[in-house]
Amino acid sequence: MAQQAYVTETDSGGSEPDRRESGLRRLPGRLVSGWRGDPRIWRRGIVLAAVAVVLALVMGLHARIPNAIGNLGSLTETFLPWLGLLIPVLVLLGLVRKSATALIAVLLPAIVWLNLFGGQLSDKTGSGGDLTVATHNVNADNTDPAGTAQDVAASGADVVALEELTADAVPTYEKALASTYKYHSVQGTVGLWSKYPLSGVRSVDIQLGWTRAMRAAVTTPAGQVAVYVAHLPSVRVKMEAGFTARQRDKSANALGEAIADEPLQKTVLLGDLNGTMNDRALRAITAQMRSTQGASGSGMGFSWPASFPMARIDQIMVKGIEPMSSWTLPETGSDHLPVAARVKVDTSAS
Repeated sequence: MAQQAYVTETDSGGSEPDRRESGLRRLPGRLVSGWRGDPRIWRRGIVLAAVAVVLALVMGLHARIPNAIGNLGSLTETFLPWLGLLIPVLVLLGLVRKSATALIAVLLPAIVWLNLFGGQLSDKTGSGGDLTVATHNVNADNTDPAGTAQDVAASGADVVALEELTADAVPTYEKALASTYKYHSVQGTVGLWSKYPLSGVRSVDIQLGWTRAMRAAVTTPAGQVAVYVAHLPSVRVKMEAGFTARQRDKSANALGEAIADEPLQKTVLLGDLNGTMNDRALRAITAQMRSTQGASGSGMGFSWPASFPMARIDQIMVKGIEPMSSWTLPETGSDHLPVAARVKVDTSAS
């Protein structure tokens, strides 16, 4: 009787997921093996390496880029964090070119960027605090001022600053905020709403010819605080003139002088400064005050433009006060995002 042999078929290659996983594990090895014994890995990518070095120098020495031509230095500093996007591009090109020289050179801008902005990638938010403040450029063309006011009030802020107020819209904001904020003052195109009493209210001359800054003393349960609200002039990027910011720079210096002369030791600045903390043009302000976002925020805290934030030009800064947390609020009818912060006015126990 003939015996019939049975053969069981076996997939010697393994299952499809196993093969895919094995292929992924072998990929780094294949990449490295393609470089072994190739002396050109050091000669290729010299241009890429040079670009990486230039990028590192631009970021590391940004303060030395002159403003004499089109305020190029301030323009670079406004968007300085975004230069980091060039780093992964250089890494990818270095891999494609199989250039060890380029990949090593890319370490330079990576280290510089992390030194400048690495601290902002961590969450520095703390708990506690005794005063919550918020600021919002509401946009003169805002079609829903009442809704915008309600959104900002919903943040729970004790003190709210609004910029770019129009005469027609002011009554709407006053009505919408009246139930939450008992005290308020509008000076020109900026306003301050507070749950606590205001005194010493006055406009601040920032060399514009009309009022876009104000000062008030807010009597909080933790002590009296000088609150400044400011909307510095806008800047423009023009083909024929570059980054035009002369009037903004002049106003920043005037505001810095006013804050330096403030008799109260505890000061808060709220407003749209049309510049970032890196911008040297704001040095008269930033040299004497701390950014709540930089000290106690999470991430970059970009506030403009609201649809795709690329820079934090809406600032909350403090002097003699301890920042505890800082954040951006949801989008409203404005082209800016509101920003808020929780601070500690009474620092005697710190």
